Amino acid sequence: MPTNSPFERPRRQIEREFGVPVPGEIVAAEHWTQTALKKLPPPGPLDFPAMFGRVAPVMLDIGCGNGRSTLASAVWRPNVDHLSSDILPVVIRYATRRANQRGLTNVRFAVVGGRELLADYIAPQSIAEIHVYHPQPFYEADQVHRRLITPEFIALVHRSLTPEGLFILQTDNPGYWKYMQQIVPLFFDWKEHPDRWPDAPKGRTRREIIALKQSLPVFRGTGHPRADVSADEVLRLAASLPPPTFDADRKLRELDRLERES
Repeated sequence: MPTNSPFERPRRQIEREFGVPVPGEIVAAEHWTQTALKKLPPPGPLDFPAMFGRVAPVMLDIGCGNGRSTLASAVWRPNVDHLSSDILPVVIRYATRRANQRGLTNVRFAVVGGRELLADYIAPQSIAEIHVYHPQPFYEADQVHRRLITPEFIALVHRSLTPEGLFILQTDNPGYWKYMQQIVPLFFDWKEHPDRWPDAPKGRTRREIIALKQSLPVFRGTGHPRADVSADEVLRLAASLPPPTFDADRKLRELDRLERES
């Protein structure tokens, strides 16, 4: 029972998901923030110093889902500003609420596709990091054209990152990963990471947590823009390389169902 003692330490409010703590502590309501970009401006380079009130490195979390990966980075790296996006308003509302409740000031969330974000709103060589975790594979024939990881998208990532910038890709889809292995090294100095992320061994994202609990492999890689590939060569590659093609996987379809229902 509560003691109402003035010496009693307030109970920490920690949120959990599948038994794994969500990064950051929920703070008192008077310290909540507003992290939603409710409406993007007309196309043009975003003014990040005006958006965040300071000059700092910027990380993009594309397809951020419910925001777990963004929260972890924002909580543990307060010197980095974060713009996270997803095409689904419902997950952005969820992510925004989580960031607001943690009183974060170095995060903004927007409903926008990753390709559109990079093409319409990001100045060349202006972003320190771009993270893409578990891009939707879109198995149905009439949806395949919506797959994010294409040569055009990889070219936009290359254009958007600073020369020393970091690109992170992760998926649990073997077919998608095989395609990434073929395409991404043409644009980036690429390194695969077979082991779990040291900062989040149980998973950086909701999807990764579910995949690991199902004992499914998760494929990870990081890269920096290749300095020996010119801007013209990047465009030529983007125009000449094939789009991603791979078949559905029964286990992954089941994982998709579990994720939707959980």
